[in-house]
Amino acid sequence: MSNRIDTTFQKLAETNTPAFVAYVAAGDPNLEKSLEIIKGLADAGSDVIELGVPFSDPLADGVVNQLAAERALKAGTTFPKVLQLIRDFRETHDTPIVLFTYLNPIYTYGFEKFHTDAAAAGADGVLLLDLPPDEVPFNKELAAHEGLKHITLIAPTSPDERIAALAKQSEGFIYALSRTGVTGAQAAPSDAIGATVEKIKKHTDTPVCIGFGINTPDQAKMVGELSDGVVVGSAIVNQVAENADCADVAAKVAAFATPLIKAAKGQATN
Repeated sequence: MSNRIDTTFQKLAETNTPAFVAYVAAGDPNLEKSLEIIKGLADAGSDVIELGVPFSDPLADGVVNQLAAERALKAGTTFPKVLQLIRDFRETHDTPIVLFTYLNPIYTYGFEKFHTDAAAAGADGVLLLDLPPDEVPFNKELAAHEGLKHITLIAPTSPDERIAALAKQSEGFIYALSRTGVTGAQAAPSDAIGATVEKIKKHTDTPVCIGFGINTPDQAKMVGELSDGVVVGSAIVNQVAENADCADVAAKVAAFATPLIKAAKGQATN
């Protein structure tokens, strides 16, 4: 069975259009509004939804995403409820979903069960933030991930040999960081994005998406021109936080994301 991630990037490649990848925390501000938010982002033109699995110690995340995880946990979000959120989304939408998570929640749930149940619910990939790629060959359960594409993360500080190794084992798409640090929209993307993408593409045909620090249409346009996709997380999550108590939070989030999506794809934003 073809994976939605592969199908989506193949279609975009036919028109040389970059993907827009939108990140939100599952269950933020609650599960009902979270479903409306991801549907709204898909309807606005997001090509992939990255769904953060709420975790109590999200060490790779900045304060915006940490607070989103905290809100989701306080609202009673658990991994089984995240799976139901995906099932509910799949009743109306076919947009690929990548689960953005840490090893601890997966092992708590059961590594093999996590992959089986997530794929069955309608997830397409997983990005494991704290799994060192070097460990995978030494742990059979880490290498067995039927049904979900394992998305590779590449930092701009990675030496050439490591970039080559990571690129060759990549699948789905590569999430290349525009700069170092934790997630967050505090700093603008690096000027070295083009060179980073070029380095990675020497070793793989896997699409390369750039994230970290993208929060304006101009930034999205620039990154879209240099890569296969634009990832926006904290800027969107911040809109969820600011409008969490509004009945129309999903509409407000979609309205914020729409100019970014259009700019990333080279379309007029007015």
